[in-house]
Amino acid sequence: MINIVIDTNILVSALWSENSNPYKIMHMLPSNRFTLCFNDKILIEYKTVLSRPAFGFNASQVDSLLLKIVKFGKNVEVTPSSVKLPDEDDRKFYDTAKECNAVLVTGNIKHFPVEKFIMTPKDFLLKYY
Repeated sequence: MINIVIDTNILVSALWSENSNPYKIMHMLPSNRFTLCFNDKILIEYKTVLSRPAFGFNASQVDSLLLKIVKFGKNVEVTPSSVKLPDEDDRKFYDTAKECNAVLVTGNIKHFPVEKFIMTPKDFLLKYY
C-alpha cells in the first residue's frame, strides 16, 4: 500500500465536484488502497480553508470530510526540511510527503520542486489506479 499526502486544493475540488479526479481519490480513502498521511498543521489548514465563506461548503460537509481523514489516515510527526519552496505555506505538505515516503497529490505542482513523488490527481490515478 502506498502513502499519499493531499494538498488542500484537492479537498476543495473534491467538495466542488463529484465528477472530479480529486473526488475519486477522496472517495477511495475508506477502501484502504492507500494511507493518507497528515499532521496537525495540515488539518488546521484543511479546516481553515474549507470553512471560508467564499467556498460555501456547509460545516457538516467539512466536518464529515475531516473526520474521514482522521479515521482512515495517519497523523505523523514531521521534521521540517530546508528545501526552497515558492510558497512556504506548502512546506507542511512537502515535508510530510518526504517523511512518509508518500506521493504528494496537488493541483498546484508549480508550488513544489520538480520531483517524481509530486503529481496531479490525474497523474496519480493513471499511475496507481
